[in-house]
Amino acid sequence: MGGCGAGASPSTVPAGSAAAALAAPERVKTAGTVAWCVDVSYPPGEAYAADGTTPEGFDIDIAAEIAKRWGVTSEVQATYWDALLPTLRGNGCDLVISTMSSTFGDRAKQADFVDYLQPWTALMVAAGNPKGINTAEDLAGKSVAVEPGVAPEAALRAASAELVAAGKPAIEIVTATQSDEKWVEELVAGRIDALAGDSVSVVYHAPLPPYAGMAEVGGPALDPQPIGIAIRKDDAGMKEAVAAAIDAIYADGTMKAIVEKWGIADAVELLK
Repeated sequence: MGGCGAGASPSTVPAGSAAAALAAPERVKTAGTVAWCVDVSYPPGEAYAADGTTPEGFDIDIAAEIAKRWGVTSEVQATYWDALLPTLRGNGCDLVISTMSSTFGDRAKQADFVDYLQPWTALMVAAGNPKGINTAEDLAGKSVAVEPGVAPEAALRAASAELVAAGKPAIEIVTATQSDEKWVEELVAGRIDALAGDSVSVVYHAPLPPYAGMAEVGGPALDPQPIGIAIRKDDAGMKEAVAAAIDAIYADGTMKAIVEKWGIADAVELLK
């Protein structure tokens, strides 16, 4: 996961719009920078550009927009996923933005959040959808692979419990961490019926190798969960300042422009 390093990001305000100055927390204004903990390994939210050192993605653009509206510089601090919230709580960065579900597990106990987009659990099926997976009911008795310990696994288990309660077969949930090449091989061979992941990742990866031409997005949208910017609970004024910046990014069309720029219009719901 992620590497070490930092980078600044360009603004993405649509042509003709103006980013109104917003009040930033005093310590951020004094420092002149806002430091973001980011796991730079999850395109199209956050990944390194072709140069291998410059972070890019829709989260990077959103972070840059918030910094711009505060009149400070956005600094990305590459941080391993499991260290994101601990680093935040230890004052190692000002905020976390990393396609992080704000409602999963005990995250709301660890930090406050300002939500900015809402993805869901999506499915990737073999090209042509040979198993006919179109609705939640179609998942009964089907095998679905998912990375363990993440929100999509919880969504699948909840959907399976609902099927069983309705007298239908459970979903056969396969949890394993494997390469994309291995997963598409399993999918095409019919050894698994679908792959589950968050909608941003599924929509992004489906048209790319090794999935291109071999798989497609299919099936129902399960368990919509917002993603949010994580904030220390004792960081006075920060949550209000972040919320005001997100409101402004929505109000002038910048959020919609960022979503369209990164090709995720079909993978997220705008919240405003």
